[in-house]
Amino acid sequence: MGKYLDEIYLKYKHKHSSKDPVWILHKLKNSRDIEIAGLIVSCYSYGRVDQINALMNKLFKRIGYDVHEFTLNFSEQKDKKFFEDLYYRFNAPEDMIDLFKNINGVLKKFGSLKELILGSVSQDDLNITNALSKFGKELHKFPGRRNSYNYLIPNVEMRSACKRLNLYLRWMVREDEIDLGCWREIGKDKIVMPVDTHIYRISRQLGLIERRSCDLTFATELTDRLKDFDAEDPVKYDFALCHIGIDKTHDY
Repeated sequence: MGKYLDEIYLKYKHKHSSKDPVWILHKLKNSRDIEIAGLIVSCYSYGRVDQINALMNKLFKRIGYDVHEFTLNFSEQKDKKFFEDLYYRFNAPEDMIDLFKNINGVLKKFGSLKELILGSVSQDDLNITNALSKFGKELHKFPGRRNSYNYLIPNVEMRSACKRLNLYLRWMVREDEIDLGCWREIGKDKIVMPVDTHIYRISRQLGLIERRSCDLTFATELTDRLKDFDAEDPVKYDFALCHIGIDKTHDY
C-alpha cells in the first residue's frame, strides 16, 4: 500500500497536473500575501474547480495581489464595492466581507495568521486540532451576518471534518511543488488530512480506515494510518488520493 500511495503522490505532485485552486497562490511571492489569500481560497474551495478559480481570479483582479496590504487596511464602507456581485453557490458577498473583517481583526491582534496558529500550538498536542479550534474562534470574533458564513469558517468543536481549514494548513505547512511552506515552524506531522467525500470514499475503498462517520475523528485516524507510510509527512498523500476521484468529476 505504501508503495502504491507513493507512486500516486509522485504522479500528481507536479504543478501542471491539475487545475487545483492552490495554483492561484503560486502567483504570489510574499508569504504575508500567500497566507491571507490561501485562507480565502481554501474557504471557497468547494464545488466545481472552474467556478472556484473564476471567483478567486475575479476577486484578486479587483483587490490586487497585495492581499496583506488590502486586508490590513480593509474597511467595509470603502471596500464593499469590490464584493457587490461575488456570489458563490449559497455564499453571498456579505460572507466574503465578513471574512475580510475577521482576518483584519486577526492581523491587528496577532500580526499575522501564522502568529495566531503558532501561539495556539502546544508541544504536547498530538495534532493541530486544538490550535485550529482557537483559530476558528478568532475568525468568528465579528459574527457573520448570514448563517452561510459558518460554512466558510466551521466550528471545530462541532467535530465536522473541517476539510477546508485542514487543506489551508496543508498549503501553509508543507512545501513541495504543490504546497507553499510558509509556516515551516509547524511540524508536518501535526497537520491533519483534509477529508471530504472523495477522500472518505477512497480511503475506505483502499481499506485504510473502517470508520463510517465522515468527521474530524475520521480525519485524525486516517492521518495516523498514513503515518505508517510516512511518519513525518502523512498529509503529503492528500493531493494524490483526492485526485483519484476529482479528475473524473472535476469537482472539488
